[in-house]
Amino acid sequence: QVQLVESGGGLVQAGGSLRLSCAASGRTLSSYTMGWLRQAPGKEREFVAATRWSGSTYYSDSVKGRFTIPRDNAKNTVYLQMNKLKPEDTAVYYCAAKLWAIPTTPRGYDYWGQGTQVTVSS
Repeated sequence: QVQLVESGGGLVQAGGSLRLSCAASGRTLSSYTMGWLRQAPGKEREFVAATRWSGSTYYSDSVKGRFTIPRDNAKNTVYLQMNKLKPEDTAVYYCAAKLWAIPTTPRGYDYWGQGTQVTVSS
């Protein structure tokens, strides 16, 4: 089992920045892909970014160049650094984990955090 706890959500103005954190615990996480996904009101959950503990990163086209997914292996923590935020980034953001594979769809992930709300005002 892998337990994930997100934090760092909140309200920010368009053009601003916010950093989300995901603290992971459980099994040896070096074999897991850690991802961030989001769900806006009335929309399906979508992939945002993912990282392997080796350092490889993956981003959706909608956030590429604005978001990064750094991680601190010693703390078993993954972050989502969000810059140049737009109102359309408003959503509940979820941290998720998957053993070995690198999913870019929500159903590819096995473990989920509880989610944290991000609201971007115009």
